Amino acid sequence: MPAVELDVYLFVAAVLFVCGAVCMATKRNAIGVLMGVELVLNGANLNFVAFARYTALGLDGQVIALFVIVLAAAEAAVALAIALSFYNNHLTIDVDRGNELHG
Repeated sequence: MPAVELDVYLFVAAVLFVCGAVCMATKRNAIGVLMGVELVLNGANLNFVAFARYTALGLDGQVIALFVIVLAAAEAAVALAIALSFYNNHLTIDVDRGNELHG
């Protein structure tokens, strides 16, 4: 079975990144935007792990990817708490209504 080349990993990571960026730009509710952020972070993680495998980066790339996963979990928890608070106040999670926040 032939080994997968680095180009394939980079292409998949680029597709994940672009899908996440498009999702963040086009979705109107907070959950869709959060899903886009997660796709962007997963694309970056795939790059880190692929470069760790095919270059002299070694275990450092996998450690950086682990830190990104921890950061994404913390970001999701805080963002969901903000979305729930916004929903309790406005009965919607439409991000276009976020300009009404003051204080």
